Amino acid sequence: MENTYTIVKEAYNGEKVYIDYSKLNGFKFTPKNTIKYKGIKVNSLLVIKPSFIEKLLKKKVKRKLDFYLNYIISLMDDDEEDGTGLSEAYNDLKRYKSIVEYKYRKYLDQKYINLLLKKIEILEHELKMKMIYLQEEVYELEERRRSR
Repeated sequence: MENTYTIVKEAYNGEKVYIDYSKLNGFKFTPKNTIKYKGIKVNSLLVIKPSFIEKLLKKKVKRKLDFYLNYIISLMDDDEEDGTGLSEAYNDLKRYKSIVEYKYRKYLDQKYINLLLKKIEILEHELKMKMIYLQEEVYELEERRRSR
């Protein structure tokens, strides 16, 4: 068994306190651990306080939506795109939408979830329109080749 422990600020006296995490309800995530240092390495973190969970998820979702927006803008601006990047981005966005719908729904309020889903649908719509535009261009090029 792996040593798992928690430190409670008010009651910390140097002892390890073992907790059965399967009985606790909360949001579990893994930190990035990008900075190397000597000390405790955190593999996973279970957040129990609802207000803290909400703050973490809102920050995480905002960062991810900004990433998708910048990525989609870069795909839209790329004139030499053949559509494979667009379809991959569309599939990834659909996967993220299902994560928001089914995983984050119990931690975030309904109004915020609906707003997120609308934003994701707008991004999906833009990707669809660009894919359709590229398909029409390919079709027109094929028609020109046939007519010659």
